[in-house]
Amino acid sequence: MATSTQRRRTLWVVVAAATLTVMAGAILGPIVPQIRDELGVSGSAAGLIITTHGGVIVLASPLVGSLVDRIGPRRPLVGGLFVYGLGGGAGLFVDAFLPLLASRVVLGLGTAAVYTSVTVLIYDLYEGQAMERALGYRSSANSAGAAVWPLVGGVAGSLAWNAPFGIYLVAVPLGLLAAATVPEMTASSDGTDTAANGSGRADGAERGGGGVLAVFRDRPALPLVYLLYFGANALLYVIVVYYPQLLSGIGVTSSLRISLYLAANGAAGGVSAIAYDRLLGYADRSTLVLAAFGLWAGGLATATVVGTAAGAALPVVLFGLGIGLVFPSTFAWVEALAPPDRQGQFSSYIASFGYTGQFLSPVLFGALVPLAGVEGVFAAAAAIAGIAAVGLGTSRLRGAAS
Repeated sequence: MATSTQRRRTLWVVVAAATLTVMAGAILGPIVPQIRDELGVSGSAAGLIITTHGGVIVLASPLVGSLVDRIGPRRPLVGGLFVYGLGGGAGLFVDAFLPLLASRVVLGLGTAAVYTSVTVLIYDLYEGQAMERALGYRSSANSAGAAVWPLVGGVAGSLAWNAPFGIYLVAVPLGLLAAATVPEMTASSDGTDTAANGSGRADGAERGGGGVLAVFRDRPALPLVYLLYFGANALLYVIVVYYPQLLSGIGVTSSLRISLYLAANGAAGGVSAIAYDRLLGYADRSTLVLAAFGLWAGGLATATVVGTAAGAALPVVLFGLGIGLVFPSTFAWVEALAPPDRQGQFSSYIASFGYTGQFLSPVLFGALVPLAGVEGVFAAAAAIAGIAAVGLGTSRLRGAAS
């Protein structure tokens, strides 16, 4: 059986790897203008350096998930970390747009492997409150990465335009550490996953089970969980994309000052995520998600009326606190609802829906800017969060009444 020390070491590898999935795009945000100028391309083309990996993740994650189900999460995690490091670090040596774009495709493949493997490893190695705690740590690491990596990228970019690409190489030694510490998962005769050094999943269930639509039909709550994650990421990117524009309207234009607001959003998410398993001692997941909807609605609505730099901190803090409750709840629900022998496949859809939400957010909300301004974007986002709160609250009341 895996010892508590082995699980603890694996957890910290998993947490470190989780920050890299956020770093994939966040670390380059501050240097997009430098990429544009150095490579002689348009601003939109330079932006593709940040967004291309996300599209690759959406397409590649289901394939990675199927691979994880066949061979276990350890080897895709280790291999994904090496691919991530080499694909991201290639930017140190590339000085032309198309080769740099190709390296971002490689980065996307590595990120997809890391994202899904990390999720399934948590499912396989931890149970009950230990799993909830690990999911909270994973979400906290994501939030911390969202707060820290843009600042690191900005500092590195002040040294040289391509210096931030070198930071991706941290994934290579992390891959070596994962190879040395993460246990191999094997399938036992009854269809459960077991760690090669002794322990693993305890929820035996028969393998196989129909297509995706059949699973959704048998588990109607599962697509709603994916929709929740899609919506959470779409609203998160309302903050990422449009809050800097809102800040400029109240005189906050420095890139450093703007990054501090985004860092506050990530830090708030880290605080609530780290407390997630303890909060479950007082309320169930749906209650925490309902609270998150309330925090989002209040924070996004407040954003439409802020008039001072100090007051502008409140909306991002409220939104971040909600994110820290929703993300681990999503992962926990998928673990509970997905077929036990297809955790890789169905956890991979979390990444696909999340990155699709990030990608579509500017498309969906951007159409409001010419009509209602940036404030209209936040008003619409607040209304969506409010409708979600009413819908979930009504559903809970009906369930209690029945």
